[in-house]
Amino acid sequence: MSTHEPRLRDQKQSVRDHFGPVAAHYATAIVHRTGPDLEALVDRAEVRGDEHVLDVGCGAGHTALQLAPNVARVDALDLTRPMLDQVERLAAERGLDNVHTRLGDAEAIPFPDESFEIITCRLCAHHFQRPGRAVSEMFRVLAPGGRLILIDIVSPDSPGLDTFLNAFELLRDPSHVRDQSLAQWQTMLGAAGFTVDHSESWPMRIDFDAWIARIGAPPEAASALRFMFGLASREVRAHFEIDGRCDFTLTNALLRARRPV
Repeated sequence: MSTHEPRLRDQKQSVRDHFGPVAAHYATAIVHRTGPDLEALVDRAEVRGDEHVLDVGCGAGHTALQLAPNVARVDALDLTRPMLDQVERLAAERGLDNVHTRLGDAEAIPFPDESFEIITCRLCAHHFQRPGRAVSEMFRVLAPGGRLILIDIVSPDSPGLDTFLNAFELLRDPSHVRDQSLAQWQTMLGAAGFTVDHSESWPMRIDFDAWIARIGAPPEAASALRFMFGLASREVRAHFEIDGRCDFTLTNALLRARRPV
């Protein structure tokens, strides 16, 4: 057994432990069920209508539900069973019978090679312990000529700002691994064999209280985060637009990558 395997299992269990009990929160969270990235998704994926889609790290299913009326089938994959329960509930409420759930790991996707024409991964990849491995798995199960739409919070290029961002993300959510930079994602995608042909980004304003409540962070974590934000440098406060309520702004990026024919 590799010396890394126990640590990998612990991290994946941390994801289950933190997100299972609060899955219902993610079904209604504004930043997950709305946003310009979600609105742009069908267009950026160049949907024709006959595609089989895989949504990796689907959470409560907002990406899968956005695509389902426009494609033949969506398989929604997640590590956490309660999240998949939310997907099934929301799909049933909307009368979508082409959404199917599957319990599984982004780093070992349980589907055969070249199974999908479109793969999506939205607001999840910062939990990947081995993001390069996950990207390689997405390449494997994507058909030649297929499109990957990867959406996630991206870190600034500045090492100091990057450190601040990932430190406060981890303090709120111990299952967080890393917000990668746009350049890091482009490098990983290229190394896996993808060709990145489009990227764009949007500011995402975060309500501090809702952000804390959504993950069920304990009061001591919320206090520590407020203290951390209060001590932040002028540069940090300006970049993240931290206000007196500790609300702040992140950068959410969309990358489209293709598997060459």
